[in-house]
Parts: sequence; C-alpha cells; structure tokens
Amino acid sequence: MTLKTDRIQLRKITQSDLENIYIGLSNPDVIKYYGISFSNLESTKEQMTWFTELEKTKTGIWWAICSHDNRIFYGAGGLNNKSEEHKKAEIGLWLLPEFWGKGIMAESMPLICNYGFNQLGLHRIEGLVESNNQNCKKAIAKLDFHFEGTMRDCEIKNGKFISLDIYAKLKT
Repeated sequence: MTLKTDRIQLRKITQSDLENIYIGLSNPDVIKYYGISFSNLESTKEQMTWFTELEKTKTGIWWAICSHDNRIFYGAGGLNNKSEEHKKAEIGLWLLPEFWGKGIMAESMPLICNYGFNQLGLHRIEGLVESNNQNCKKAIAKLDFHFEGTMRDCEIKNGKFISLDIYAKLKT
C-alpha cells in the first residue's frame, strides 16, 4: 500500500531501506527523543523484523517516507500497538534532520491517520511524545491532535526517568 501527495510518498519498507533506517536510528539528533536506537547496521535488522512483524500480526504498519519519485529517503512513520478490541493505535514518525522544518511531517501524518481511520477502522490514534520534545509537541498539536495529559516518570531512558505527553486524534 503506497500513500501519496504531490510531493511525497509513503511506501512499504523493504530490506533495501536497511541502511537508511540505520542512518536515522543511529543519528543522535533523531534518537534524542525516540525510543529506540542502533549502533550498527547488523543490529538494525531487529527493526526491519519489527516492521515485518507489525503487518504479519496485524498490530500496525509503517512506511518509508520518500520523495514523490522515490529517490530521496526522508524517514519513516506509521502505526503500531494497534488494538482491534479498542479500535486504536499509536502513531510514530521520525525524519532525518536535514528534512526537519520542511513540512514533511505535516504532510505525512494526515496520510497515516487517514489510512488508520479509513482502512484499519480505527476510532482513536494516540501519539506519545517525550515531555521535553517541544518541536514534536508543537507539530502534533498543529495536526489536530489534542493534549490529554502527562504520564510522569513513566519510563527509564539512558538511566533517567522520562515523562510522556499523551496526544490523541479521534475519527469523529
């Protein structure tokens, strides 16, 4: 399933994306607020398996975010932790730093949400954002996600507790 606008496309992640996924998920600027990172190409294969398993288990779907002609890899995004029972999933997205502030997130997230609501039958899409990630919080709020609260000191990252802000968008 490929999703497109005039400027970007979201296409299935393939094994040929391994190096680009590694470049993103080993970049200190990308992983500063992201829940996972990899120190080498070999360990990044774990993430590739995770992408495949999401679809096999019907618990989500992630796409490579690329230029419309598929020549430039911008990042990745999708839905995971899908609950069929509760008709909800969690949205995630990361971009390589050279593409920050260029409207790619604002163009990608509606495609992902529309797919979740219209193809997966979701009622609710949640975004969990580290409380210190001001740029992401501003961006997600602009995309009609509503702030619902903060889970204080709910996870440990790099040996320290972090808090997560909960944002959600409903189909209705």
